[in-house]
Amino acid sequence: MQTTLPARLYHCPDAWRRERSAVYQRAWLFLGHEGEVPAEGDWLASAIAGMRLLMVRGRDGALRVFHNVCRHRAGPLVQGERGRCEGELVCAYHGWRYALDGRLRAATGFGTADGFDPREHGLFEVRCATWRGLVFFNLDGEAAPLEDHVAPLERLLAERGLSLPEPALRRTHELACDWKVYVENYLEGYHIGAVHPVLAEELGGAEYRVSVEGELVVQEAAGVNDGPQAGVWGWLWPNLGINVYRDGAMLERMTPLGAGRTRLDYLFLADGGEAALGDAVKASDRLTAEDARICEAVQANLSAGAYDRGVLSPRHESGVAWFQSRIAEVHA
Repeated sequence: MQTTLPARLYHCPDAWRRERSAVYQRAWLFLGHEGEVPAEGDWLASAIAGMRLLMVRGRDGALRVFHNVCRHRAGPLVQGERGRCEGELVCAYHGWRYALDGRLRAATGFGTADGFDPREHGLFEVRCATWRGLVFFNLDGEAAPLEDHVAPLERLLAERGLSLPEPALRRTHELACDWKVYVENYLEGYHIGAVHPVLAEELGGAEYRVSVEGELVVQEAAGVNDGPQAGVWGWLWPNLGINVYRDGAMLERMTPLGAGRTRLDYLFLADGGEAALGDAVKASDRLTAEDARICEAVQANLSAGAYDRGVLSPRHESGVAWFQSRIAEVHA
């Protein structure tokens, strides 16, 4: 019988700082879909675990990822979530200009300074790779290639004949709970009967299965081959849900904002655009609201002081046990 992580790891700032360094600064993290930046100068920006990144389409057609920070005095290169620049990135603070490949093109108005070499002041570029149209970045120069990280999911989608459509819609929700609380809720179906009555009815008493392969947790309702829940529910370490159905998909990035706070970034995929999503967004909003209520209540109890540790069900919570074991290694 496995006991849970201690409650302090869900609200302690020191725990969050260690996880940011040991988990998020080493893992492959999802940034966006290449279809969201189709043309030269198109960019998409996001803040992920305190890291402010942007990806931009270059003049050569290549996608590059940079820290969204000017080399002068740390001004932002872009502001907002998505946009287009005309041939260069320009710092919003003092107007330094960078080519789309990261080279410093002009230190605007800087003047003459001994020892200043523009070639040494290009943007901070970040390692990135693309899988099935999804763009990931990694800050760890020693990390294994992205294809190794996604290999179990690639095999699963190939076996099922499932594909990822084009991006259709983004949605964001903020929750007053630690990222681990939400991830753990996501990794088990034990709570469905009590928390999600409509989903429970759709599953119709089907056997709920959880399996772990590599850094992928797969959840399936055995025998559900039709209806809105037919497909694959995958979760990729450390924070990405990838739910793929016959007529579309939904990506769910669970982004920590700090100890006890989480942002959910949803990207719906459908070849027909937003109009083709049907009731998927309404169903997602309902499930998210239900999960938010219970996760925020759990967070309040974890922070209240009465509870320290519990126990995990071998029957229902093998995915949670695997995740908590990974987190325990970070805090060992």
